[in-house]
Amino acid sequence: MLTIPFLRDNRELIIQRLKIKNFDASSIVQNILDHDDRRRDSQSKTNDLQSEMNQISKEIGELFRNGEHEKGNQLKNKTAELKESIKDLSAEMQNAADKLQELLVQLPNIPHESVPPGKSEQDNITIREGGDKPKLSDGALPHWDLGTKYDVIDFDLGVKLTGAGFPVFKGQGARFQRALISYFLDKNTDAGYHEILPPLMVNADSGFGTGQLPDKEGQMYHVQTDDLYLIPTAEVPVTNIYRDVIVSEKDLPIMNTAFTPCFRREAGSYGKDVRGLNRVHQFDKVEIVQIQKPEDSYKTLDQMVAHVESILVELKLPYRILRLCGGDLSFTSALTFDFEVYAAAQDRWLEVSSVSNFESYQANRLKLRYKKEGEKKPQLAHTLNGSALALPRIVAAIMENYQTDEGIVVPEVLRKYTGFDIIK
Repeated sequence: MLTIPFLRDNRELIIQRLKIKNFDASSIVQNILDHDDRRRDSQSKTNDLQSEMNQISKEIGELFRNGEHEKGNQLKNKTAELKESIKDLSAEMQNAADKLQELLVQLPNIPHESVPPGKSEQDNITIREGGDKPKLSDGALPHWDLGTKYDVIDFDLGVKLTGAGFPVFKGQGARFQRALISYFLDKNTDAGYHEILPPLMVNADSGFGTGQLPDKEGQMYHVQTDDLYLIPTAEVPVTNIYRDVIVSEKDLPIMNTAFTPCFRREAGSYGKDVRGLNRVHQFDKVEIVQIQKPEDSYKTLDQMVAHVESILVELKLPYRILRLCGGDLSFTSALTFDFEVYAAAQDRWLEVSSVSNFESYQANRLKLRYKKEGEKKPQLAHTLNGSALALPRIVAAIMENYQTDEGIVVPEVLRKYTGFDIIK
């Protein structure tokens, strides 16, 4: 979330920038500042009364030592009145602080100056494309039919076991999925990322720290008895490793990668856009997360984008990179680049990665700070994350683009992981 000093110093800038996200922040920003004024005023009055009470306490001691008991008792009555006033002010101050926190979490992160205006994904800007779209023979099948044909993905069995959006991978399909996970992790660790295997459930504090709560509470599976949430992405537990932590500047950047299953209740609309693996409730994903100094975070974002792009180049998938417009930018992100791959049989682009810089927005919620050499006061770090990569749509695109009359050819870079060259 945004900090109070930043809000005070940049009120008009924040209001103007959030218009790019189609968010009218004028009233909520003013409300935040009003409640902060109340809190500060109560704090100031409390401090004055506390100082007065301390002074009176000294005088009471003197009076009793000098035998002036009547005056001493009068002043004791005065301190009792002051204590009641301090109690009332403390309650008022806490009420203002609680309301302030409630309002702050409703204010989105401000977008980077390079974020274009727009209402939806239709207004995103393509900044780069790569790879060649394959030319498929007549009778080419979409991946959901290929999964059935080669008995590698069973959507009906998933419905039987759990429900729609929980596919079952079988035989070569399961091994192919495992090969992709190993390949992605190896690419990331070779690039300097440290592998983490985190829990698949987190507490509410972790959900709050990265901004899933309270903004996306309806999209997460909630284990009510234990008040735990199934993770929608490895970003949540991996970033929260550093909640309430002060790191040393010499340890930055911190680079972590993690493979996890991910769980999302919100699966979107019905129809062709969500058929097969296009949108599911449970899916595998390999994530990359970085913690960086503010002055280096946008250079790091470019490096992360280039890293994800290199994976798609090796997989020889046609792809495009989009700069998200304000209307498609997430609540917590300052700047996001989406990667989409082309699925030939469907003749459509599928999102497979989002790479984002959250600047200090998550770090402020996490109380994640770093300390510079020779400086006493720590400052907020910047957090970044990206998918490298989300598997379902990568699998869908590979199956469709690499299909032949003999079977589905395995991309060359994956063959040492699969142990076979073709799915048939």
